[in-house]
Amino acid sequence: MEVQSLVAWNLRRLRVERGISQDDLALAAGVERAYVGYLERAARNPTIITLEKVAKALDVNIAQLFREPGPSEEVPATLRAGRKKKS
Repeated sequence: MEVQSLVAWNLRRLRVERGISQDDLALAAGVERAYVGYLERAARNPTIITLEKVAKALDVNIAQLFREPGPSEEVPATLRAGRKKKS
C-alpha cells in the first residue's frame, strides 16, 4: 500500500473508531476541515508537523498512522452524516 493511502486508511480508521467527525478532528488538530477530507482520500501529501498534530488530536502515537492493515481488515465505514442529537 502506498504511504499516502496507508495514512489515509489509518486516519479514517482511528477517527471513526473514536466517533470523531472531520470537523471536530480538524478543530482539535488546528487544520482546515477540508484538509482532513483530503488526507482521508489520499489527495494531499501532509507534512510531518501536520501528521503530528492529527496524531495528538486523536491521542495516538504518530506511528499508528503508518500501521499496515491486517488481511481481513476492511476500509472503515464513514460516520453518519449530520449533527449529533442533543442529550
